[in-house]
Amino acid sequence: MRKLVIALLLFAACSRERASIVVGSKNFTESVILGELVAQKLEASGCRVERHLNMGGSLVCDSAIASGALDAYVEYSGTALTAILKKPTATDRAAVDRIVSAEYAKRGLHWGPALGFNNTFAMIVRKSYAQQHGLKTISDLQRVAAEVRPGFGYEFVERPDGWKGLIAHYKLATKVPPATMDLGLTYKALASETVDLIAGNSTDGLIESLGLVALEDDRRYFPPYDAAVVYRNDVDRKCAGASKAMQSLAATIDDASMRRLNFEVDGKKRDVAEVVREWLSHQSFSRREKVPRSGG
Repeated sequence: MRKLVIALLLFAACSRERASIVVGSKNFTESVILGELVAQKLEASGCRVERHLNMGGSLVCDSAIASGALDAYVEYSGTALTAILKKPTATDRAAVDRIVSAEYAKRGLHWGPALGFNNTFAMIVRKSYAQQHGLKTISDLQRVAAEVRPGFGYEFVERPDGWKGLIAHYKLATKVPPATMDLGLTYKALASETVDLIAGNSTDGLIESLGLVALEDDRRYFPPYDAAVVYRNDVDRKCAGASKAMQSLAATIDDASMRRLNFEVDGKKRDVAEVVREWLSHQSFSRREKVPRSGG
């Protein structure tokens, strides 16, 4: 009997070691890149990974990780605060991090590491449209409130830190209701002049390449959206060292780096896995170069 118990315990331990860590992402380029980044980092540490990339919006990923169907994905602090936790909007970065970290801990989730960049929402127009109407800030949209044609992903229309909150905060008396579409189609709709205004991300690589411009959030409506890895507290049961591997991603990507990664995929149409692999290889080389050599 004792041998049977030992065998079962060994089998259970091996099963845990062989279990795949399920990594997910939302349904836009940057999130897919970051999901692939987490997956490759885990694989480099010896973990088996199952990818569920391009899943859907924030609430889809949050439900999946809360239920245990997902083990890790990258979320943004402002989104976690308002859309997921339903807390009031805040602009103090340290306060947002404290609230989000504490609330996620109550749910059996670990918030962080922060990757090092803030991908805040950006209200984006065509450069020609901005020049025609003298648009530099979100406040300037009041000049075109009667005619501007907004177009957004479904989530931005509904979330508390989205369109409704924005027009109330800026007192924009817009006349045309926003068209809703898949998030990935918004840039194409703006570039083709189907719409005049979209909600994008400040780190999107397509802003410059498509001749677009992000309007300044002059009244500080949007909270910080610091990208951070979210993972379940029990992730190391599936693979010892998994949390350490994800923690090693702390402060490794700045805003400019994220824009370049996005452009490699969106602008140059390169394969996500290849772009991430190349970036990780470059990071590893850079770290080796910074290590001082011993004299001799």
